[in-house]
Amino acid sequence: MPPVLFVAIIGAAAGFLATRVMKVQTDVPTTVVIGIAGALVGWVALRLLFALAGWTLYFVGAVAGAMVLIWAWKQWGPRGRR
Repeated sequence: MPPVLFVAIIGAAAGFLATRVMKVQTDVPTTVVIGIAGALVGWVALRLLFALAGWTLYFVGAVAGAMVLIWAWKQWGPRGRR
């Protein structure tokens, strides 16, 4: 299925569902445009959220890794337990 057709079908379904949930009466072309625009906005928002979460998780992992190395260094380093 061509990507444009796929986006149009998903956009139409999303627009239909969103207009029903928000209790808005629109015609079919407006519903499709709302759905496609909403899909684009949602895609950008999720990409940004996942990018921020990815960097945040990377930072948390880096801090945790550094803490493990500091603990190991304190345990078995030059002045650790003997």
